[in-house]
Parts: sequence; structure tokens; C-alpha cells
Amino acid sequence: MFRFERLHVWRKALEVYDLADQIADRLPEKYRFSIADQLRRAALSVSSNIAEGSGRETVKECGHFFTIAKSSAFEVVSIVTICQRRGLITADAYQEIYRVSEEICKMLSALGRHKEKP
Repeated sequence: MFRFERLHVWRKALEVYDLADQIADRLPEKYRFSIADQLRRAALSVSSNIAEGSGRETVKECGHFFTIAKSSAFEVVSIVTICQRRGLITADAYQEIYRVSEEICKMLSALGRHKEKP
């Protein structure tokens, strides 16, 4: 088992990707190659950077990738906020992905304060 597979935050990041993918699939055709693709890329980046960071040799390197993962979660929230403002997603879908993204950001911030790699 890889180190990142034991991280609760990585499993939450997979959940964000699943939610983002569902939202992207439901967007009107007009937004499939712009907002939908960007949402998927941002959501995928969260789990990918957590995984990459967990495999780095130093705490500083690990923290750098966790910061990138957190920034990607911010990007997910920004994109779904735009979708919600335009009436492209339901309030429930927005609230769910927002909630999970917020949890991820809090977990990554907590991990960033530790002096050793997770």
C-alpha cells in the first residue's frame, strides 16, 4: 500500500473528484469543453498532488505539493460557485462539493503544520 492511500484527506479528494465529475457530466453542452473540463482537471489535481507530496523526501517538498492540492480545491470551489450563480447546478450539489472541499483544505492545513511527513 502506498503512503497516500492511508491518508483520509486523499480519500476525501477522490470524493471531490467524483462529485466534480458528476457535476461536469450534467452541465449543458455549451460548457462541456470549458467549465466541465477545467472542473475535472482542478478536482483531479487535488488527489494527484496529495499523492505526489506524500512520496517526496522532505517535509518541505511534501508541504509544497499539499499547498498545490489546497489551491486546486480552491479552484474547484471557484468553478462550482460560478456554476451555481449561473443556475447550472443545484444548491445541494454546490453545498456538498463545497463542504468536502472545505474539509480537504482544513486537513491539508493541519498536515502542513506538522513537522514530519504523514
